[in-house]
Amino acid sequence: MKQLITLLCIGFLSLSLTAQAKIEFKSDVIDYGTIDKGSNGVRVFEFTNTGDEPLIISQVKSSCGCTIPKKPKDPILPGQTGEIEVKYDTNRVNPIRKTITVISNAETPTVALKIKGLVVDPSKESVLEKKDKSIVQQ
Repeated sequence: MKQLITLLCIGFLSLSLTAQAKIEFKSDVIDYGTIDKGSNGVRVFEFTNTGDEPLIISQVKSSCGCTIPKKPKDPILPGQTGEIEVKYDTNRVNPIRKTITVISNAETPTVALKIKGLVVDPSKESVLEKKDKSIVQQ
């Protein structure tokens, strides 16, 4: 009888260990492309909880203060979708190469997301554009 109870307890424990939340992102990279200085820097990473337990995102952090991520407040139930909003400061004229780290109770607890692109100032001509114009005028 003790062996039967022990086996049942082990069985229930193993079942509870296999039930987990799973996070699946539609894409783990957002490419802003080339955008103008001061343009809208908000983008969204979409994901689905493909597991069988509620997904709780406990922390979302960026590799730089120029990127502000926003996590969902409520748990994402199995089969439901959610969003992580990312706002990049487009007043910084330079290439974008940032990492957003997502920490959750999912089977893979830490996921790295990437944003990339280039912010340009349309009011300033590049050296190459000036050179091309001078060649055309000659």
